[in-house]
Amino acid sequence: MKYANIMQGVFLARPNRFIAHVEIAGREEIVHVKNTGRCKELLVPGATVYVQHFPEGKRKTKYDLIAVEKVVESLTQYAGEATYGAVACDGASDSGGVIHSTPTNKQPTLLINMDSQAPNKVVQEWLVAQEPFGKITYLKPECKHGDSRFDFYLETETRKMFIEVKGVTLEENGVVMFPDAPTERGVKHVQELCHCLKEDYEAAIIFVVQMSGMRYFTPNRRTHLAFAEALERAEACGVRMLALSCAVTPDSLAINGEIPIHLAG
Repeated sequence: MKYANIMQGVFLARPNRFIAHVEIAGREEIVHVKNTGRCKELLVPGATVYVQHFPEGKRKTKYDLIAVEKVVESLTQYAGEATYGAVACDGASDSGGVIHSTPTNKQPTLLINMDSQAPNKVVQEWLVAQEPFGKITYLKPECKHGDSRFDFYLETETRKMFIEVKGVTLEENGVVMFPDAPTERGVKHVQELCHCLKEDYEAAIIFVVQMSGMRYFTPNRRTHLAFAEALERAEACGVRMLALSCAVTPDSLAINGEIPIHLAG
């Protein structure tokens, strides 16, 4: 997926879940945060961020927060390319927007997409382009079944499958985790995917890792043990689990491979 009109800024503050104050082209602007997670390890004062500019339209803000550069101590713990220098994106972006760069420190950084709407979009692109579960005969986003609304319902010639998608932005030393805050809703989704199996559907959970170069995914037991235990039960009953890495630039996001899942941490 591509974004137009991306600009670089400096994160200043986040007074609530929905907005942030960002310095853009020398001015402090109010920016919509497209992620209601805590993201405390990402949105730190002085962090380089990338925002999408909406110069026209009836919006409360003219900007959406899309991505952030997380400063890391070393690159040795990462499995692959995990850095992105802000100065490398000077000039016009290939999406037609302009990315304004400012010099950054020389510490290595990890570029993380923070758009909570992006995982479903890139999964749909990936499902259609790659057909990982077989040739698709029917695909419906946001499909209600029982008491839940799953992100996708998919049919091929041989299977009928419900898919739930979770975006992952929490990272520590090359390991990515979900959730970054307790999620009773997430536990409910996992449990109801197990119920789908009893009705002769297949079921899958896809963790979209909104960054590259990670070693593996594991549930965040420290934050929500019940979610980790629900995943273990789901795996035992046959729910398929995938953790998909993404290639990230300030103005694009695309699935580029699979990383291991360690449910036991």
